Amino acid sequence: MPSNARSRKQKATDVHFHMSSEPTLYLFDGYNLFHAGSFEDPRELVDRLASFVALHGARGVIVFDGVGEERAHGPLDVRYAEHADALLERLAAEHRGSETVCLVSSDSAIRGTSGQEVQKCSSATFLSDLEEPRHEEAKRSQLRDRVDEETRKRLEKLRRGQGSG
Repeated sequence: MPSNARSRKQKATDVHFHMSSEPTLYLFDGYNLFHAGSFEDPRELVDRLASFVALHGARGVIVFDGVGEERAHGPLDVRYAEHADALLERLAAEHRGSETVCLVSSDSAIRGTSGQEVQKCSSATFLSDLEEPRHEEAKRSQLRDRVDEETRKRLEKLRRGQGSG
């Protein structure tokens, strides 16, 4: 298939990802996603994905090729396998009948073999939609913002020592 036709087909599949029901399980191709982004360390990617799945009320599994310490990072499981693609295919097959699964990878082979029931999203598309987590300082609460005008006037009189009312 010519590359521009493959690109159009991939975009159509990615659009389907946004229009379908919200996934309850995300399967992430670890190094594929890592290399598609601007992450300095895989742990940074794991942190961002854990936040993403938690905010979406979902679960996730990120699978890296190779050997490493398997762990849970909140609602995100971090797994390692000699062949990450094979594990991602197996996880998709095990869960696609019982929940809404989304596979995030730009690897066309795994996207093609994960099954029609599985939503697919390219790493680039997913990363472009992945928002940088923001921490916003809450505006400092002031008493004057929480009381009515009459109460404010009475409190001011008390503060100035002008009686109790």
